[in-house]
Amino acid sequence: MKILRNHISAKIVSFTFLLTLCLASCTKEYQDPSRAKTDVALGSQQGLTAVAIGLQRVYSLSRTGVMFTSIAANGFVTNEFRLLNSGNIPELQLSTGGSAVDGTNTILFNLWASSNKIVYDADLVISNANNLGDKGYAAGLIAYSSIFKALAIGNMAQYWEKIPDGTGKNVAYITRAAGFAKAIAVLDNALTVIAANPISASFLSNVPADVNIVNTIHALKARYALFSGNYTLALTEANAVDLTKASFFKFDTTSPNILFSIISSNNVFQPVNANLGLTGANVPDAADKRIPFYTLMAGNPATLRMNGFAAATASPFPIYLPGEIILIKAEVLARQPDLTNSLIELNKVVTKTSDLFGVAAALPPLVGPYTQQQLLDLIYKHRSIELYASGLKIEDMRRFSQPITDRKRNFFPYPFQERDNNTNTPADPTF
Repeated sequence: MKILRNHISAKIVSFTFLLTLCLASCTKEYQDPSRAKTDVALGSQQGLTAVAIGLQRVYSLSRTGVMFTSIAANGFVTNEFRLLNSGNIPELQLSTGGSAVDGTNTILFNLWASSNKIVYDADLVISNANNLGDKGYAAGLIAYSSIFKALAIGNMAQYWEKIPDGTGKNVAYITRAAGFAKAIAVLDNALTVIAANPISASFLSNVPADVNIVNTIHALKARYALFSGNYTLALTEANAVDLTKASFFKFDTTSPNILFSIISSNNVFQPVNANLGLTGANVPDAADKRIPFYTLMAGNPATLRMNGFAAATASPFPIYLPGEIILIKAEVLARQPDLTNSLIELNKVVTKTSDLFGVAAALPPLVGPYTQQQLLDLIYKHRSIELYASGLKIEDMRRFSQPITDRKRNFFPYPFQERDNNTNTPADPTF
């Protein structure tokens, strides 16, 4: 079975959907009603490939996917977005913040449910791939699925104080710190597998070519090591990423970029202002070319709208940006502290005039000397601009000790569907 390299084919997506039907609480079993057929499919390369590609679909497509729900939830509570229509109740809750956000919020439920479905399906692929005779193909399946499993776990750990330790009925919970460690362990296992058996060319020809598997594994390890405070590992993994190679989700008219679909309706959200919601010392420089990349004036009368990765039906969405990796290095060095080399890395982002995705500030270099705190403040500012609408800002706000009053929630309440089905569900945070 040949799968088109540059997009998820409709045929394979349909098969994947039938094979892995059901979005629900992680306390429930995600089983196809025809269990015997599922067992047969999971014993073949074709069936496992279908499920693996389905992970990308669940993550990146539609308003229920992790990509959209993470960006939306993060954008409202960190003041990146303004609400356009108060009739959109889930968005209104998040835009209001505080106690208005509760377990009925469907954006949070979809984020939770889609993440847990990805973990469940990825586990099916990873465990069954080990039974294949072609170990190079199996390595590809394991590595590719591990990326989405790690992303799902990492996203939950960014937004909830505790997360499920797997899938199943009445599953136990672990701390978010343990969640980041688990995501790193998933990626470590993938690297071990592909070191023993390099990914086969036949596997790479059967999955979307736009996800650079090895680079993405290192980039995500760097991200979650940074979030965990494991700065040595974060720097090692950031240095392992080849910044000349892109890794992204590709969209087309059949599988459209959901951000464009939402933004083009001009009925849900748009940037809060031309400063991306930043205030005080964090306001972008007037000449910062990232502002016209991420925003534009459009419509009649003209209003501020999202641009960048929401610009068109086929706009790609990066799994990580080169600028994120450089800023990880800058932050780690600042915290060591190695202020001289930290500033060198920061200036790579500040002065960047070209980028794989077009995110380039093109500003003059920053000139020190800076204290450690001043440098960290600048790194936070440039992460907020460089990584606008990426779903990462709330984690940054906590890590850089930004005022709690600058965000509308610190952690999210657990979906009622989860609480109703899992007696281990923790108490909701107060804010």
